[in-house]
Amino acid sequence: MFGLGGSGEGVVSMTEREKERRLAPLRLIESYWHGLLGADGLAPLRSQIDPRGIESALEYAFLGERIAPMLAKLRVSGTHLNELMGLDMAGMPLSTLITPEDREQLGAAVSKLFSEGLEIRLRLVAEEGFGKGRLTGDMLLLPLRSDLGDMSRMIGGLVTHGRLGRTPRRFRIESISMRKPGQAPIMPAPLPAPVAAREPLLGLAESQAPYRTIRTPKAPRETGKRPPYLRLIISNDD
Repeated sequence: MFGLGGSGEGVVSMTEREKERRLAPLRLIESYWHGLLGADGLAPLRSQIDPRGIESALEYAFLGERIAPMLAKLRVSGTHLNELMGLDMAGMPLSTLITPEDREQLGAAVSKLFSEGLEIRLRLVAEEGFGKGRLTGDMLLLPLRSDLGDMSRMIGGLVTHGRLGRTPRRFRIESISMRKPGQAPIMPAPLPAPVAAREPLLGLAESQAPYRTIRTPKAPRETGKRPPYLRLIISNDD
């Protein structure tokens, strides 16, 4: 920090200024999305999104769609996401960016985004290793409606701080906050319990069923008896 005297007046925090600069693309995406919200807080339509409205944030932005209750696929991906993973992320699940052990947490948050129209913010820390130094990230997820009116689309952004290093770079989730548009953030503690097995693919339909545990029935034990549909037939025609 730099100051003009011992009183603290005129002190400028370079850390805060750097943070504001780094998060500027997410703030632009968020403010643009808020400008498209309906008077009743209804999420904007996917067709309302004009790339020119977030031109300076396009490399960090992405568009996605719901393909299962807890899973979203990227349809359009900014160049920064592609650089992080070392491949074109368009067509890939959003969870590809997250380490396997934290994907259930992401799935629970994605489910809330689509079912309740919540704004989601994630604080991320990348895995480290050979050629992979300290790298942190911030992700923003905002709901959109399809042209049919169902909440099955999203717009989001991902910015990082640190050296990229060797790719791919996947992230652990450090924290998640959620909120209704215009309300204070909700800190989930804990997140909704994940399902034990992935539910069937439902396309763009939205499931209203509550979280539940799916148990696999036990296989019947072998008894050594013949199945009831097998019969012994003896022919005396010869």
